Amino acid sequence: MHILFDEAGKLMTGRLMSEAESSLQVELESGKRVKVKSANALLRFEKPAPGQLMPAATTLAESMELELAYEFAPEDEFGFADLAREYFSASAGTAEQVAALLCLQGAPHYFRRAGKGRYKKAPPEILAQALAAIEKKKQVQAQIEAWAAELAGGSCPEPVRQQLYKILFKPDKNAPEYKAVVEAARSSHTAPLTLLQNAGVITSAYQFHWQRFLFDQFPKGTGFPALQAPVITDELPLAPVQAFSIDDSHTTEIDDALSLQGLGSGTVTLGIHIAAPGLAIAPDSAIDQVARHRLSTVYMPGHKITMLPDEVVQAYTLMAGRDCPAVSLYVTFDEATLAISESRTALERVPIALNLRHDQLDSVITEAWLSGEAPAGSAEPAIAALQPTLAFIHRLARHLKAQREVVRGKPENFNRPDYTFRLEGKTGDEPEGDETVVIGTRQRGAPLDLMVAEAMILANSTWGNWLADCGVPGIYRSQASLQPGVKVRMGTKAQPHAGIGVKSYAWSTSPLRRYVDMVNQWQIIACARHGKTAALAAPFKPKDANLFSIISAFDAAYTAYNGFQNGMERYWTLKHLQQNGITEITATLIKDNLVRADTLPLVLPVMGADGLPRGAHLRVKLGEIDDITLDIHGTVAERLDLPVDDVTDDGGSGEDGEDEELAAPLALAIDVDEAEGEATAAQPPQTPGPAGD
Repeated sequence: MHILFDEAGKLMTGRLMSEAESSLQVELESGKRVKVKSANALLRFEKPAPGQLMPAATTLAESMELELAYEFAPEDEFGFADLAREYFSASAGTAEQVAALLCLQGAPHYFRRAGKGRYKKAPPEILAQALAAIEKKKQVQAQIEAWAAELAGGSCPEPVRQQLYKILFKPDKNAPEYKAVVEAARSSHTAPLTLLQNAGVITSAYQFHWQRFLFDQFPKGTGFPALQAPVITDELPLAPVQAFSIDDSHTTEIDDALSLQGLGSGTVTLGIHIAAPGLAIAPDSAIDQVARHRLSTVYMPGHKITMLPDEVVQAYTLMAGRDCPAVSLYVTFDEATLAISESRTALERVPIALNLRHDQLDSVITEAWLSGEAPAGSAEPAIAALQPTLAFIHRLARHLKAQREVVRGKPENFNRPDYTFRLEGKTGDEPEGDETVVIGTRQRGAPLDLMVAEAMILANSTWGNWLADCGVPGIYRSQASLQPGVKVRMGTKAQPHAGIGVKSYAWSTSPLRRYVDMVNQWQIIACARHGKTAALAAPFKPKDANLFSIISAFDAAYTAYNGFQNGMERYWTLKHLQQNGITEITATLIKDNLVRADTLPLVLPVMGADGLPRGAHLRVKLGEIDDITLDIHGTVAERLDLPVDDVTDDGGSGEDGEDEELAAPLALAIDVDEAEGEATAAQPPQTPGPAGD
């Protein structure tokens, strides 16, 4: 006696060895014996042999016409043997019965299972829908195969072209366009990205990187809803100062300005004036929701995506010729010793006399000019009149930096310049990707850079301490030590920032460009209005879950924005190499087989550096450039000199005193330094404003 049974949906046959009340002992054709539940036994038979039954039944099942089987099948519930008798003959044998069973199992759209070996016909309307879906699926599959063949042949179907960026960056894996790319890549043994390049569908490497970023961070586009900047209703006193800002020529979000009072009197007061959108924009308002969603302005060479709409920015930016609402920090110093005697915060209107542009003035306002050793030269009268003020602020900045270095435990070095990117021939708001790029340098620690850097560090640390003293939570940046691997972290507690050398540090000086600064400004305004009772009136209370949510979202967005900025700077650096036909560079070995170019913001891996010491100066022959992966390799052509002792800097005060590492190839951040600072994109390297903010 033989038996046909169902084992987890698979039909199997064997010789019946013994039978108990609820189970059977069956010997398979392989000789293996298995225990089978009696309920799973579907058919007992003598002939044919188990090894012959399934091949014969499968052949018969393949010859059965489903439409005819559906017509012959009983209307009520039936077994496979019933269908075999209706379809084949009243004396249908074992092979015919098993063939009917295979047919029923293979056509779930025609027949529904009603139990072991039992079935019921699908209603005609349901069957019609199922057959239509099957036919549509066949047509879609045929279309996928046709598209895949075109892609493998080097051309791109228009539907795939239209869905290119979605396929690349946020694919619907059930979409036929995506499946066609996958099928073509599989059949041609080609990576999908290479396949699409070969098919001519990726025509712009710049758009590839730009659209990828938009898909990740701005899937609904970069436009703003219609918003109107709310008016500041506070009756603000007019400050008795004439303030000036220091920014890059392309900067529209002018967050900070400086003023000086009492010069020559023995007691001098430095004013640090910060744009005050927090006086008008309320938490959870429409504008706040936009800012909280974006979290920061995004910078890249030749373009930026602002955190706030331009009309809102222009309402609060510290534009020359206006009395601008500001949150001002006044710090009083002894003019001789530069010792701090007091500090206070004021909410006021500040007259902005000048918007200085450092890229136009760095060659004029030098250390020699500030010390009186060099003539004013081409300095305009308004700039020349500022010489005593700027000279004192520069002296004060060097003093503040020296004090921080004592706390820091080591001096800040400025061994590398900041690089600037200027795109020539840009016709629209956004670059096309083929503009001529001019890469310039600006040495970190230049006088104007140092003045603003130290002023902003002073403001951020002073306000951070003040928030803690008032019992008002803020968003702080802290770093436990300068040991390698100890990163800067964000939190709500005032803790030391070892990289900067301050007791606490709360970003507060860029409220038009960073959401964290806006949040801290709300808290500072509460302290200015309510003093020691500010904790009751501040928008964010101690242990407020909203603050932790903001920190988490900001960290993620800021990292993504910074990574994109670094990637685009690398893109334009590679473009610079191509446009100028540069095939060799001089570089310094910084780690393993990585080198840093001497005169370009470029880090790349090289061959032939094995055994060379860190700091070796090399001539490197460049390989091919891949502007999609942003990849470039090199080969050591010559050792130029002996190794130097110190090939890195610790970032100096940089932007907020923190280092900014240049990007590596696509989506890969090469950590080439044992960084002691932290990466930040708030002041864009391509438009390198004063480093403190």
